Amino acid sequence: MAEKKSHAPLSRDTMAYVLAGGRGSRLMELTDRRAKPAVPFGGKSRIIDFALSNALNSGIRRFAVATQYKAHSLIRHMQRGWNFLRPERNEGFDILPASQRVSEDQWYAGTADAVYQNLDIILTSKPRFIIILAGDHIYKMDYELMLQQHVNSGADVTIGCLEVPRMEAVGFGVMAINEKFQITAFVEKPKDPPHVPGNPDVALASMGIYVFETDFLAGLLRRDAADKKSSRDFGKDIIPYVVKNGKAIAHLFSQSCVRSDLEGEPYWRDVGTVDAYWEANVDLTATVPALDLYDQDWPIWTYSEVTPPAKFVHDTEGRRGVAISSLVSGGCIVSGAAIRDTLLFTGVRVNSFSNLESAVVLPRVTIGRNASLKRVVIDSDVVIPEGLVVGEDPELDAKRFRRTENGVVLITKPMIDRLG
Repeated sequence: MAEKKSHAPLSRDTMAYVLAGGRGSRLMELTDRRAKPAVPFGGKSRIIDFALSNALNSGIRRFAVATQYKAHSLIRHMQRGWNFLRPERNEGFDILPASQRVSEDQWYAGTADAVYQNLDIILTSKPRFIIILAGDHIYKMDYELMLQQHVNSGADVTIGCLEVPRMEAVGFGVMAINEKFQITAFVEKPKDPPHVPGNPDVALASMGIYVFETDFLAGLLRRDAADKKSSRDFGKDIIPYVVKNGKAIAHLFSQSCVRSDLEGEPYWRDVGTVDAYWEANVDLTATVPALDLYDQDWPIWTYSEVTPPAKFVHDTEGRRGVAISSLVSGGCIVSGAAIRDTLLFTGVRVNSFSNLESAVVLPRVTIGRNASLKRVVIDSDVVIPEGLVVGEDPELDAKRFRRTENGVVLITKPMIDRLG
């Protein structure tokens, strides 16, 4: 009798393993109290919600999230927003803080070690495939298509790749491939990146997304753990080993990027600097933004606070509550103030006679009267004093706050406290 073939999506036999332990030090004081994946983005989400939502929308129902650096706000967010997965439906969501499971003095030593230390938990779930994800990028992607390529190509590992201008790839892990998309070399941050066959101006940069069969990955991790010279890292150790000794295949992001009718180019952002974070948020205020958060076919799931609607009050000359080309979240009150090209997260209060332009304002911020703020990122729970002006005197801004080379000013509560 012929063997029956399953027509179930491969994603239903897959675990998504999200690496969410990094600080993201280039975000400066934004990550003093939280890990990069927990940083708010887009008005009501956290950065990690994009990887998790991609997995859920792709059909994956088993998740594990490895945390380490200042993980409290990240863990609290996941417990509140991602607690709907049920084990009785063969679903699961495990939060895996670094907990010295291997030895009493060893935290996660690298990205590979963050998986190896929890191998027993992974194997208990018995997924056929495991997809390793970074928890700190903004994009929409159907992982089922990547899983299908992995199976059809007979790969040992399939790596998600961005097509980028060749000399912009110097800060990435870069792949050299042949005409069959098999990876022939993997180099970290090369000065002269290898190009795509037939296109000397384009290189393939790693997205930090890897698909393995679980049993194969378990063998790789055990071998790596026994190698005293290893740095316990996927990009530096695991992937180069498979490229040399097995079959590694490149998967192009453009083949599985999810786009609505309003989105043009494939959208992927590493919001790892204050400038990149500010720009990606402010870009959302455009009439037709490059990233469509209103796409109901591919929603970004998150924890949603119960809040009243946003409110705009006062309508006298010079004291009019108005928002132009802006995103205003629930619980916000714009009271006799004007905002333009601005994104307000949940529960922000902007008081009378104030003006905000190209501002990214995180949750529960209060803006005092007569403030004028341009090109700013304001951390959560900050109280902006009355009459504060930012964005007009670069030298003064740099003395009081964190000002980037591109003129974006980051304002946090300790900075405000130091003003006296």
